[in-house]
Amino acid sequence: MIRLAVPSIEEDDLQAVREALASGRLVQGERVAEFERTVANCVGCKHAVAVTNCTAALHLSLLALGVGPGDIVIVTAYSWISTANVIELCGAQPVFVDIDRDTFNLDPNRLEDALVKLMKSTGTATRVKAILPVHAFGLMANMPKISDLAQRFDLPIVEDAACALGASCKEKKAGTWGIMGCFSFHPRKAVTTGEGGMITTDDSRLADRLRALRNHGQDPGAHSPDFIMPGFNCRMTEFQAALGLSQMAKLGRIITARRRLARNYDSLLACAPVFVPEVNKGSLSTYQSYVGMLKEGDEATRNRLIERLKEEGVETAIGTVHMPLTSYFRSKYGYQGGDFPVTDHVAAHSIALPLHEQLSSEDQENIVNGLIREIYRLKGAL
Repeated sequence: MIRLAVPSIEEDDLQAVREALASGRLVQGERVAEFERTVANCVGCKHAVAVTNCTAALHLSLLALGVGPGDIVIVTAYSWISTANVIELCGAQPVFVDIDRDTFNLDPNRLEDALVKLMKSTGTATRVKAILPVHAFGLMANMPKISDLAQRFDLPIVEDAACALGASCKEKKAGTWGIMGCFSFHPRKAVTTGEGGMITTDDSRLADRLRALRNHGQDPGAHSPDFIMPGFNCRMTEFQAALGLSQMAKLGRIITARRRLARNYDSLLACAPVFVPEVNKGSLSTYQSYVGMLKEGDEATRNRLIERLKEEGVETAIGTVHMPLTSYFRSKYGYQGGDFPVTDHVAAHSIALPLHEQLSSEDQENIVNGLIREIYRLKGAL
């Protein structure tokens, strides 16, 4: 089986974890602090706060901004479900915005439409608390335009940069455009800690609030334990941080390999019935995933294609989730097909191909040949 994703775990990673375990110091210690400094230096920000996963990073970021019951957070319609779940978990309401068809990211024009509409009514204007763009599959959203809109309407940005550690737009790194940026170290990301997340910020006050929220509400600056708010237990372990430090040393190499593999896919798919992923001018993607779109067919066609490729020994997947049309959000807010037409189309036609350092050029040729063959077989069967 050619797997969809394989983390780049090597002997130095295993040794780093062994040493952390052997130390007997297992939770929120010096390795975590060093990992935070390393990520902060990589991103180019003052503070990085390690947590259990990126869902926790997003949740704590919104809580740190004071997002609560009755508030509104504007978010893309197309992302892994945690991006919307954390808004609900704060007691707030997600207002979904359609995406750009070429990049799969939040469409700034639709964002402007949503903001203008919300700000026209005093009943909603005072409830809007933040904008939550996602850098889909490692390609940054159009942050210059989104930032202009955020400044125009005086709203903070929290970046869901789960897939985008090392990505940039206009030579400015992911995680530095908003007041906070949230990263994931899930095994499908470029570097991994198994599970793990990080919040980046230049705001010292917010960093202290995040450190308290992740650790039972404990005052991070107190000489003896004191608890200044209700908090969570979202601390990162020392052995996760040890793995993270070892992995960070490979980040440049891994992203370079992913970009090379993506270019090869672009070339192999040039004459295929598949749209290859676009990259905005002035942007650098990490290619957390390589997601193309079928030029023909529908969701059922795409799903059968995934099944057939698996039978041939190639693991593929959908791109990500059409969040408003999942059962919970559809039921609660009454969303239906047609409300987000671009997301409707992308969610039905997207397919993620295997992408990881162990992938060879021969593997890619076999993947693409199998993909094209099965597309035409399905087309003939329709």
